[in-house]
Amino acid sequence: MAPPARRPPSGGAVSERSLHGGDLSVLRRLNSAATLRELRDGGESTLSGLARRVGLSRPTTEGVLGDLIGRGLVAEVAPRPGGGLGRPARRYRFRAEAGHALGVEIDAHHVRLLVTDLSGEIAGGRRVDLDTYARPDVRIAAVRAAVKACLAEAGIDRRSLRAVAVGTPGVVGPDGTVTRCAAVPGWEGVELGRELGRSFACPVLVENDANLAAMAERWCGAARAADDVVCVLAGLHTGAGALIGGRLHRGRWGAAGEIGMLPELGLRNTTAVLITGAEPGPAAAGAALAGLASAGPALEDAGRVLAAAGRADPAALEAVERLAVRMSRGVAAMALALDPEMIVVGGPLAGAGAPLVDALRRHVLPLCLSPVRIEASRLGDEAIGLGAVRLALDRIDEDLFRVDREPKAAGPPGVAEPPGATAPGAR
Repeated sequence: MAPPARRPPSGGAVSERSLHGGDLSVLRRLNSAATLRELRDGGESTLSGLARRVGLSRPTTEGVLGDLIGRGLVAEVAPRPGGGLGRPARRYRFRAEAGHALGVEIDAHHVRLLVTDLSGEIAGGRRVDLDTYARPDVRIAAVRAAVKACLAEAGIDRRSLRAVAVGTPGVVGPDGTVTRCAAVPGWEGVELGRELGRSFACPVLVENDANLAAMAERWCGAARAADDVVCVLAGLHTGAGALIGGRLHRGRWGAAGEIGMLPELGLRNTTAVLITGAEPGPAAAGAALAGLASAGPALEDAGRVLAAAGRADPAALEAVERLAVRMSRGVAAMALALDPEMIVVGGPLAGAGAPLVDALRRHVLPLCLSPVRIEASRLGDEAIGLGAVRLALDRIDEDLFRVDREPKAAGPPGVAEPPGATAPGAR
């Protein structure tokens, strides 16, 4: 089942009178956008019912529907049987199958894909393991092969993709370049937006993984009712993404939330600290994390510690408590800087009964000045992929409902925009 779409409110249609003497082409596009949004968000409708809901005359609505049908975005629904005497009312629906969004998660040891229709209904997915130490060109080639296989399995023509969004660890610049990355070997400096943009004839967006996790939590996770959210992604290191007023906050160069770069805040080497039970020096941290990216012994050990803590094992609880005390400085720093309504904790260290989340509540809340809620993510390892899909859908919405130029017909997209473009509404 698809995650519930989170859509901006419709501004409604504009009557012919309200733009008296104005640009009638703008009027037509406004009415078209309002009608399309109403069908997508409100479900199928009769012509008369739709005209009433949008606030247009019946003839105007009929003309708008004809244009939307011509663009491939709306279809007339077959009459329902047994509707009584007389000619059944004509009904119309939004054609969610008129295009697709692709979300891609890339990290050191795997690529995960999710593809949805225009309503956010999941149409396919795929996960492929990667060589941890593969060269960037080999990693990107593996991503391309995974996309090809995923679309083939789902029976989706690549040309129906209207936007692609990619999530990756590290700092992502406005042009889609990975400017800083400690989690994926050789990844720093890769122009990911440009490289993947060669494979698609649609916009390609690249974003930090914690930022996408924050978007997913607000769309279909623990933060659905919150506008000011910090998402803490606890794994090899701990990163954070933030939504302010419901909008992703990236900062000028894409580095917002990277407070873990300051070692004093306790968000570096979080898995190593959980496993070793002590603050590791460089050599000890390297040894503890040697197999992490390839899902080796360190990751398995971390899972065992968390599972034992969930069973109230004293030694495991002590290890989790020690890690929470260490992390609390960084998490509280984010809360004090942004004053969010909610902090959602996700990532590999947030599972197994969420003992780390419980410990963070105890140690972070006394450091905060506001009654921030701290919740565990419910999305598991799907959070980043779902956030990538949401980012792609938001980009598609920008095209579907824009009124500053004539819209394009549904079907194979045209020339791709510059890859790595920032998400609509991101700051």
